[in-house]
Amino acid sequence: MAHFAEVKTHNRLALVLRVVVVNNDILLDGENNEVEQNGIDFLYQLFGNDDTNWIQTSYNGNFRGKYAGPGMVWDVNKNAFYEPQPYPSWTLNEDNWEWESPIALPSDANEGDYAWDEDAYQSDVENPKTEGWVQISEEE
Repeated sequence: MAHFAEVKTHNRLALVLRVVVVNNDILLDGENNEVEQNGIDFLYQLFGNDDTNWIQTSYNGNFRGKYAGPGMVWDVNKNAFYEPQPYPSWTLNEDNWEWESPIALPSDANEGDYAWDEDAYQSDVENPKTEGWVQISEEE
């Protein structure tokens, strides 16, 4: 089965609306090669041709970043799907398509839960910055 994400484009990024499955037979050309455009044409026939696009996504994450899901981002320049940026200071690791904080999680993270505090990070005047992760206290 092939998976296709319906995306609504805004500038160079697009939001994934949904993911649908298309039978592999639909994608085959006369020489039994899978052709993405055949799946796209099928989906336009099935759902109409409005202001959305269809992009094939890999269930196993073998191509185009992560497997697409509703609310994810399609980046046409990177040719990849990934989660929206959680905080302005975080950067996208294009090896695994995960967002990374500018400061490592504290080494004692197994002793309690931590949350990212973007305001603390941005107001930190140290160079390099050391503030950002804050421990969440358990209510008793």
